[in-house]
Amino acid sequence: MFAEVVFALPFRKAFTYEIPSELKKFVKEGVRVVAPFGKRTLTGFVVKISKTTQVKDEIKQIREVLDDEPIFNKTLLKFYEWIADYYLCSLGEALKLLVPQGTEVESKRKISIDKNFVQQLLQNENKKNTLRYKILQELSTREQITFSTLQKAVGKKNIYSHIRNLVEESAVTVIDEIEGAKVKPKKVKYVRLAKDVKELYSTLPELDRRSPKQVKLLLVLIEAKGKSLPAAELLHKTETSKAALDSLEKKGFVEIFEKEVDRRYKEHYEEVHQEFVLTEQQNKVIEEISPKIKDSVFQSYLLHGVTGSGKTQVYIELAKIALEQNKSVLILVPEISLTPQITSRFYNNFGDLVTVLHSRMSAGERFDSWRRIHKGKSRIVVGARSALFAPIFKLGLIVVDEEHDASYKQQDMIPKYNARDSAVVLGSIHNCPVVLGSATPSVESRYNAEIGKYKLLTLPLRIDDAKLPAITLVNVNAERRKGRMDNIFSRTLLDKIEDRLKKKEGVIILQNRRGFSTQIYCEDCGEIEMCENCSVPMVFHINKNIIQCHYCGLEKPVPNACTHCGSINIKYFGTGTERVEDELQFYFPNARISRIDSDSITRKSYLSNLLLSFGKGEIDILVGTQMVSKGLDFSRVTLVGVISAETTLWLPDFRADERTFQLLTQVAGRAGRSKIAGEVIIQTQNEKHFALQKVLQNDYDGFYRREIVDRERLGYPPFTRLALIETKDKSDQKAKGAAIDFRKALKKFESHLKISEPTTALIYKLKGFYRYHILIKSSRKSDPSGKFLRRAVIEAFTEFNRISRFKDVKLFYDIDPQSIM
Repeated sequence: MFAEVVFALPFRKAFTYEIPSELKKFVKEGVRVVAPFGKRTLTGFVVKISKTTQVKDEIKQIREVLDDEPIFNKTLLKFYEWIADYYLCSLGEALKLLVPQGTEVESKRKISIDKNFVQQLLQNENKKNTLRYKILQELSTREQITFSTLQKAVGKKNIYSHIRNLVEESAVTVIDEIEGAKVKPKKVKYVRLAKDVKELYSTLPELDRRSPKQVKLLLVLIEAKGKSLPAAELLHKTETSKAALDSLEKKGFVEIFEKEVDRRYKEHYEEVHQEFVLTEQQNKVIEEISPKIKDSVFQSYLLHGVTGSGKTQVYIELAKIALEQNKSVLILVPEISLTPQITSRFYNNFGDLVTVLHSRMSAGERFDSWRRIHKGKSRIVVGARSALFAPIFKLGLIVVDEEHDASYKQQDMIPKYNARDSAVVLGSIHNCPVVLGSATPSVESRYNAEIGKYKLLTLPLRIDDAKLPAITLVNVNAERRKGRMDNIFSRTLLDKIEDRLKKKEGVIILQNRRGFSTQIYCEDCGEIEMCENCSVPMVFHINKNIIQCHYCGLEKPVPNACTHCGSINIKYFGTGTERVEDELQFYFPNARISRIDSDSITRKSYLSNLLLSFGKGEIDILVGTQMVSKGLDFSRVTLVGVISAETTLWLPDFRADERTFQLLTQVAGRAGRSKIAGEVIIQTQNEKHFALQKVLQNDYDGFYRREIVDRERLGYPPFTRLALIETKDKSDQKAKGAAIDFRKALKKFESHLKISEPTTALIYKLKGFYRYHILIKSSRKSDPSGKFLRRAVIEAFTEFNRISRFKDVKLFYDIDPQSIM
C-alpha cells in the first residue's frame, strides 16, 4: 500500500511513501503521519491511498501515525484545495491551518561545535570578507547552533558546502534530533479508595496510632463517597506529604492513577442571561434563513443591521435551529475584544456546547478546544479568523460578524487568506447558509448583494426603542482660533464628558493610535527619531518610559537629546491613547479611567475583568484604539468622543475613506443603546470631507453610492481583482532588482492585466528588510474568477526563477490584498 503525502512546504505536489505492514490499519486518508523528507523528518498529511504507484525511484516508508481518526475528510479537503489554488500556496501549507500549533513532529539539524578548533581556524583565516570567515566567526562563540539560526546570523542560505568542509576538517559535527509535539493532552494524578469503606473503618484505629496523616487522607477520600480526587488537591487539603500517600498505596488502601483533564479557556466576563422578545424585523430575518439550515441549502446573506439592532440575538436563534437539526455552528468575530461579550451570550444559551478559539488562549487550551471540536463534543465554535479551520464535519450555519473588518485578512503568514471570503466557499462546500453581518458592510459585500451573489437582509431599527445617537463634528482649527482647545480636547468634548460623569453614565473615547506621543522631532536639525529597522517613527510610551517601534517591537530608552545632532531642543508630537488617558485624568481627577489597546490587554483575563468593571459602573471612562469601536454593548454608555477623525482618513490607500466611515460609524454605535439618548462628539480638521458628512447623517447608502462610483472610475475592487507582489531583502539593490525582474516576467500578460511599475512600499523598510511592490489589476468582466490573474502570477514566478539573478530575494504574493501599503 502507498500513501500520497503533502507537507507544509512550498511544493505543489504530493510525495509517495510506502505504508509499512504494521501501520496499514492506522494510515487513512485525512490523518497526519511522520515521514522522512530529504535529510529531515517532518509531519505530513495523507491525501490519498492506493495499492499501486507509478514512482520508479526508491520509495521511503512512513515512520509514525499521529492521529487515531482522520482530521479532514473528502469534503474538507475540497476546501483546502480551494485555499491552495486561490491564495497561491501548496496544499500542505493550506492544511497546516487545520492543526493547532505545537502538535507537529519534525527533526532539527544541529551543528555541534569544537570551539577551540574553530577559534584556531578563524585565526588562520586570511580573507576576512568571505562567507567561510563569517561562519567561523559565528561558530566560534557557540557550543551548538541550528542551520536556520546560522543562516540568519550570516545572512546567507547557501552554507551547506562550507559546513560539509568543516565536518571533514573535524571542526563540527552535524546531528539530527527529532523534536516531538510540544503540546500534548494534560494528565493529572488522581487518587481513589482501593478497599471497601467497612473494611477501612476496622483498620483506622490502628493506623491512627501509627500514622495519623494517612488517616487524614483516608477520611477525606471516604467523604468523597467513591469519587476520585486530584492528588495535589488532596495533599493540599489535608496538609500531608506525598510520602504518606505513597505509603497508603503500598498498603493497598488507595489507588493512584493518571487521568486526562480538559483545559478549558474561561472568560471572566459574564452577563446575566436575559430572555429577549424578538422584533418583527429580527423574526423576518430568522424566517428567511432557517429553511436553508433545515434543508442544508447554501446561500450567502448580507445582514445589514444598524448598531444595536440585535444581530447577535439573531445569530443565537439561528444557532438553536442548527442544533435542533444536529448540526454545528461556526461564529467568526474579527477582534479579540469582541469575544468576551459574544462568548458570554452564547455560553448563557448553550453552556458547554460552546468552545472558543483565539490567540489569547494558551497552546494547551487551544489544543483541547480543537480536540473537543474534532470529537463533536463542542458544536458551537466562536473565534477569530483561525477558527474558520476548526475540524467541524457537519456544519449547519456560518456567521461572520462585523464582516467588513480588515482583521479577517491574514497579512503575516502564508497563505494570506481572507476568512470572510473563505467562509462563503466553506459554506458552499458544506451546503449551509453563511450570514455576513455588519452595520457598515464592506463595499465589496454590498456590491455582491446588489448583483445577486448575496441576499440582502436588513435590521434598520435599534431594539428596545433605542434611538441612534446624535452626532456632532467639532472643527478643532475653528475651536483653536476661538481659544476653545485645551491641549488635545475641545471645550465642547470636555463639557460633555463632565455632564455625563455627573449623571454617572459611561463614556468611551477613541484615539486610534497607541502610546503617548507618535513622533519625537528635533527643532534644530528637523530630524524625527526613526526606527533603525523600519522606516517609521518611534513612539514614546510614558508608562514604561521607552520609545518603541510598533512594527518590529524595537525598544530604546527615551533620548535626552537629538540622536542626530545632539540638540536638547526636542519636541513630542502626535497623540496616542496613553496621552488621552493621562490628560483626562488631569481634567477629571476623580474619574475612574481605563485603557484598552494591544499594550494594555497583554495579561490573561485583563480585558474580561476590565469590561466587567465597566459594565458594573466601576469604570467611568474607557479610552482605546479601534478595539473600543467593535461589538461592545453597554446600555450605560451615553457619550462617545473621537479625538481625531483623521487617523485613518489620510492614509494613501484606496480603502481609507471606507475604513474611516466604518470606524466612526461603529464607535458612534456604542452610544445610546438603551432608552437614554446617546451623543457622539467627533473632533476633526476637515468636517466637510464627504466620509465625515455621511457619518454625521448616518447615511451608509449615500456613502456607498459615492464610493462605488469612485472605485469603478479608478479601477479598484469590486470591479477588479488585485494581486500585490512584494520583494524584500536586507539589500535595497537586491530587493529592487528582484522587483524589476519580476515585472519583466509579467510583461507578456500586459494586454490582459494592468501592471504597475515596481515602487517602494509605503513603509519602505520593515524589520530590517527593504520592500518593493508591484500591483496587478485584473478586470472582473474579462476574468470573473481571477483565474487568469493567478495563472499569470504563477507563470511569472517560474519565469522569474529562470531569468533573475536575485532568486534568493524573498518574494510574496497577496491575492485580494486589504491594504496596498
